[in-house]
Amino acid sequence: MAQRSSAGRGGTATRTARRPGNQTPNTPEVSEAAISRMRVDEIRGQLRQHGVSGTSALRKPELVRTLVKTLRAERRSGGTKGPGRQATSGGRSTGGGRSTGGGRSTGGAAVRTGPRTSRSVRSSQVIAALTDRPERPGRSLVTTNHEVIRRWARERKAKPATIRGTERDGRAGVLTFNMPGYRESPRVREITWQEWFRTFDLRKLNLIYQERLRDGRMSNFFRTESPDREDG
Repeated sequence: MAQRSSAGRGGTATRTARRPGNQTPNTPEVSEAAISRMRVDEIRGQLRQHGVSGTSALRKPELVRTLVKTLRAERRSGGTKGPGRQATSGGRSTGGGRSTGGGRSTGGAAVRTGPRTSRSVRSSQVIAALTDRPERPGRSLVTTNHEVIRRWARERKAKPATIRGTERDGRAGVLTFNMPGYRESPRVREITWQEWFRTFDLRKLNLIYQERLRDGRMSNFFRTESPDREDG
């Protein structure tokens, strides 16, 4: 029996298949709607894996647009990743950033991970370069970048230090900072930055820290942590 359609009697009704989500034009595999449902840290992680850096200051709509554009560009080029790019607030990217093979860093400063990496490291925002900024006051941050660590300490008049009695094989022991008015102790012994960073890198540590408290005041919180959960 002939079905009625909007074209008139006797025509066969046809239906247009709905495409799931808000598909990006010309790239049906890339769903902008699906990306929009991802968490911000997941989108940033995807961008890092695709070689895009400088995303720490971008809001979610800009992150979504940047990831969509990145995936579209890779589809057009046959699925190959392009050179490292620097994201901008306009959702575009420019050359210059770098990403490590672990996909957790930019600017050549990897966040060290392992089978026993703590939840604190995984949930912290990666700060890989001096140009990276916290998403918001009170955000937990993680870095291995020497210049980022130096700047954080300098702003608090903190000096690199170790805890007396924890030295190992003639090297610095537990790493800390001698910070006026904060965690002061006679056991804290100041050391040079060279010795501090040599120990930091040999033990493959991360620095977990804050820039600001939620109310905007400067935060002095920090701790060093190993992906093997050793005491820093």
